[in-house]
Amino acid sequence: MAEDDFRRWEREFDSGAPEEEPSGGRGMVLAAGVTATGCAAMIAMGEVSLGTAGLVLSSIILLLWRIGM
Repeated sequence: MAEDDFRRWEREFDSGAPEEEPSGGRGMVLAAGVTATGCAAMIAMGEVSLGTAGLVLSSIILLLWRIGM
C-alpha cells in the first residue's frame, strides 16, 4: 500500500527509523524478462498474433503491478 508523503517526510527526521524494505523490483524485472522472452519466441515461431497479444497483456499487468493496483 502506498505511504503518504507526510510519513516519508517525518521519517527523515527520525534517526531511529528502520530502513525501508526492498520493493520487490527484482521480481518484477525477472517476470518482465521471462514474459518478453516467451512472447518473442512465440513471434519467432510464427504465432505473431499470440505473441503480440501476450506482450500487450503482460505490459498492462506489469504497469498495474508497478502502480500498486
